[in-house]
Amino acid sequence: MNIAVAADHGGFPLKQSVLDLVRQLGHQASDLGAHQFDAQDDYPDFARYVAQAIQHGQAQRGIIICGSGVGASVAANKLAGVRAAVCHDVYSARQGVEHDDMNVLCLGARVVGDQLAMELVKAFLAAEFSGEQRHRRRLEKVIGMERAK
Repeated sequence: MNIAVAADHGGFPLKQSVLDLVRQLGHQASDLGAHQFDAQDDYPDFARYVAQAIQHGQAQRGIIICGSGVGASVAANKLAGVRAAVCHDVYSARQGVEHDDMNVLCLGARVVGDQLAMELVKAFLAAEFSGEQRHRRRLEKVIGMERAK
């Protein structure tokens, strides 16, 4: 899988470790920035880069890292076809993909430590959408809401 990864200044210290892990797990990783630390950069810009990579088929999944993960999640979900969630536990990182077809993991670098972040990335990338009828039905309702905007 190709995984788009981006971080603002709040997530910048964690980004390289995430990229390294994605590659160690056998995936391609696209580094969409920030490419240098800038305390004045803004998370919506990096959320957009990852979300657009998903929209345009350049990545199957994405990881956005900011201070809390919340802002990145809010911003990424504004783009059609993106199902982003901030996760601070392994169960949610896995279940979000299995049940909700989550395609973007948002991490809060100031909330989770490096080790937990690595476990979250592993769970997210190892998970697959179950395709169970009840999950498909719910996903179709979500997609319908998105189309109604």
